[in-house]
Amino acid sequence: MGRDPLRRALMFEFPRFATDDPRHAVELVRAHPFALVVSSVDGVPVGTNVPVIEQGRVDATFVGTTLLGHMAKANPHWRGFEGSPPVLVVFGGPHGYVSPTAYATDPAVPTWNYAAVHLTGTVELITDPGATLAVVEATVRAMESTRTPAWCPSARSRERFAQILPGVVAFRIHVTAERSLFKLSQDIDAERRGRVQDELRSTGNVPLADLMEEVNSA
Repeated sequence: MGRDPLRRALMFEFPRFATDDPRHAVELVRAHPFALVVSSVDGVPVGTNVPVIEQGRVDATFVGTTLLGHMAKANPHWRGFEGSPPVLVVFGGPHGYVSPTAYATDPAVPTWNYAAVHLTGTVELITDPGATLAVVEATVRAMESTRTPAWCPSARSRERFAQILPGVVAFRIHVTAERSLFKLSQDIDAERRGRVQDELRSTGNVPLADLMEEVNSA
C-alpha cells in the first residue's frame, strides 16, 4: 500500500537484454512513433494507437521530457485524461520469430527476438486550438523529416488542417520513467547469433537483423 502506481506499472527488465547505450531506446522511439497509449478509465484499462513524438530533442533518456500526441475527438479515451492521470506509452520496434534451424545446433529451442520501450508519466490535455494545431503540424514535420523529398504543407493544406481541428484532441505526456527491452539473442554465442541474423535477412526481416548487429556490437 502507498506505492506509486507508476512504479507498479513498469515493465520488467531482464538484465541480460538491456542495452548499454541509452541512445538505442531514443532511436527506437524516434523510428517507431506509432505508439500504444494505455490508461485506466473507470477501472478498465483502455489503449489507443496514436502517433507520439518528442517535444524538443531527446539525447539520452526520456525521463523529465515531454511527448506530444493527438487522437480523434470521437474516441472517448481522451476524456479519461482529464485530471492528468498516469499513462503508459508502448513503442514497439522490429521483432520476429527465431527458428532453431538458424542455430544449426542440437538441442535448441525457438524464441522471439524483439525490441520495445515503455514510457510512463502523466498526461495533460491541450485545450487551446492553436496549441492543438501546433501538435498536429509538429507531428507532420517529424514524419516528413525522414522522407526525400519532404512534403511541406501549402497554405491550402494548412486551411484544411484548421477545418478538421475541431475533431482532434491533443495532449502532452510528462515522462517520469523509462524501461526498455532489446531481446536480440544476447544469450547465445556470436557465431549462432550471426546465423540468426543471416536467417532473418534471408526471410526479409532486415530491420531486426540490422538492430541485432547494431546493439550486439556496441
